[in-house]
Amino acid sequence: MHGTLAALCVAASLAPAAALAQPSTAAPARLSLSAAVARAVARNPSAEVARAEVRRAEALVEAARAASLPTLTANAVYTRLDDDRVLSGRVIAGADQLAANVTLTVPIVAPQRWAQWSHARDNAASARASASESRWLVAAATARAWLTALAQRRSIESLARARDAARAHRDFAAARFEGGVGNRVDVVRAGQELAVTEAQLQSALAGVARAREALGVLLGADDAVDVDEAAAELTAPSEAAALASAGESRPDVLSARARSEAAGRVLRDSWVDYLPTLTGVAQPFYQNPPTLTQPLTGWQAQVVLSLPLYDGGLRYGARREREALAEESRLQLEAATRQARADVRAAAAAVRQADLALDAARDAARLADETLTLAQEAYRGGTSTNLEVIDAERRARDAATAVVVAEDAARQGRLELILASGRLP
Repeated sequence: MHGTLAALCVAASLAPAAALAQPSTAAPARLSLSAAVARAVARNPSAEVARAEVRRAEALVEAARAASLPTLTANAVYTRLDDDRVLSGRVIAGADQLAANVTLTVPIVAPQRWAQWSHARDNAASARASASESRWLVAAATARAWLTALAQRRSIESLARARDAARAHRDFAAARFEGGVGNRVDVVRAGQELAVTEAQLQSALAGVARAREALGVLLGADDAVDVDEAAAELTAPSEAAALASAGESRPDVLSARARSEAAGRVLRDSWVDYLPTLTGVAQPFYQNPPTLTQPLTGWQAQVVLSLPLYDGGLRYGARREREALAEESRLQLEAATRQARADVRAAAAAVRQADLALDAARDAARLADETLTLAQEAYRGGTSTNLEVIDAERRARDAATAVVVAEDAARQGRLELILASGRLP
């Protein structure tokens, strides 16, 4: 009976392991952190949309420039009257008329159009800065997802070691029970601890699957993507260096600065709304049949001067709107700069505390492993009970999990410091 019970316990513990050893799908591709960030920046839909916005802004520059350049238009008109128009026996308008002309319009002095052209270039520069910010955000999300997937993998490794230790303990308790030395309570307790550890391992495996899928989505891939642990360490700048570069190279600050500068130039250029425009128009024409006032062929030229005198207050309202937009963009730049510096200081403090916490967690894990080893030896020697071993297993498992959490916090802190300094991607 004792042998049957031990065999059933062993079979129950090996069943999940056998299922785990036979994955149903092929292993996902594994990428380093730098490779994952590079692929996400190139293929993530948000980054692609930002690049499309840049192309749109550049097209709007071309459209704004067109208003400052000459235009050439050809026109043709065919007219059918019910009959010839006759005056004093002379046809002054034929029943069939064909008129054609080519009109060349040249803006000679067009300050409003020139200002619009300049503002369109500023908007394109702002779009490029916004695209850089989008790439930065995509890179940040990808790096965080990569580190999360790495932490999940490390959690699996620690839980797998805990499961192996629990299985060895269960097997030893079952062997003692089979040999008539131990008791059934020890076997059940050891089996329960093994089942708990196995459940935690399976939950961690599900977390890894979710993390891999999330990483694949960020990379614009149709399949899950795994992490390559070969280059898992991050090198963060010092707090002083990060503070110095946060306001100069961080993409969100640069984007806010580009918008603020563009809004300021629009406001400063409000004076062009009060200037006149001077346009030249040249038009060769063809009229068949000719009329009393229109020969068969000819040409005409005009110089048109337009001076806005009264527009119902449109220009004054536009200026007040520009003042408000300029003030908003200035405040947004100040807020972005302030936030960047705060992020650097917070990340630097988090790195310092995370390193201390990691050292403490590793010491605790080392001591917990040593306690587990001593408890196992004492139990095998008959000088301690099964409860002491189970307690040591739980403490060792919790300590190993705490190390994984502390390592992830240290890596995440360094990543946040890198992001706060604007050095990624």
